[in-house]
Amino acid sequence: MIVAEVVRSGFVESVHHGIVAFTDGDGVGDVDSPFFPRSSSKPLQTVGMLNCGLAPREEADLALISGSHDGEKFHVERVREMLAAVGLGPEALHCPADLPLGSAVRDSWLRAGGEAEPILMNCSGKHAGMLATCVVNGWPLDSYLDAKHPLQVALAEAVSELAGEPIAATGVDGCGAPVLAISPRGLARSFQRLVEAEPGSHERRVADAMRAHPALVAGTGTEDTVLMAAVPGLLVKKGADGVAAAAMPGAGGVAIKILDGASRARVPVLASALRRLGVAVPPMDEVVLGGGRPVGEVRAVF
Repeated sequence: MIVAEVVRSGFVESVHHGIVAFTDGDGVGDVDSPFFPRSSSKPLQTVGMLNCGLAPREEADLALISGSHDGEKFHVERVREMLAAVGLGPEALHCPADLPLGSAVRDSWLRAGGEAEPILMNCSGKHAGMLATCVVNGWPLDSYLDAKHPLQVALAEAVSELAGEPIAATGVDGCGAPVLAISPRGLARSFQRLVEAEPGSHERRVADAMRAHPALVAGTGTEDTVLMAAVPGLLVKKGADGVAAAAMPGAGGVAIKILDGASRARVPVLASALRRLGVAVPPMDEVVLGGGRPVGEVRAVF
């Protein structure tokens, strides 16, 4: 199913196929076959960490654990502080060394002579949370990314419970942690459960922390941050390869997957899906440039 088209100078030059799953209604494309939600599943894993006894220093830490940060100074410092609080340093992180995800931050870092480091990797917050959970339980630290590690077994159980379906497959995500296959509808369902959970529950704590601290979920000017800051109550988490999930209390949940993995189609499609749920999303145009000036757009068409 075509969900977005790229228009340049009034001419449709390419299209993007995809899947759009709603918690209520049929959606678009195959919404019931499993896929890897990538980083959109991080909030679900954070719930699993809380189930295992994770005790964050403050609720804002839950937003960073659930996020894919841009590597800004306030992100990196908080990851370092989270590790220090349980007696660990950045050397405990097993995510790969990387440069900041945010382009402006990355450019500034390189100009200053910086190099790739694990703590700069966009998933370092999640890894810090995983390590802290292991410390609380006395679990081995060196093998915390093994799918058979007690931590990862518990996180898989949490994801399955929230999605309302079994885990179809386990892979290795870009950060080295297990990534769990569920259906797009299951992902949408899980996000709705986060925002509609009872106040004080683990699910609601994660949702509330992300919505209260959207800059910790992504970064300055990033789509997740912008959307959650602009729409009170909205929960959003993007994932690699054209994935995103969102939910609004009383409106429902939605999950999208752009099949060719193009990130440029993600925002227009997600915004359109949210508007179909009755959520007043601000304009989030994806502009097509020609000669350095706008000559078209990427627009949702499903």
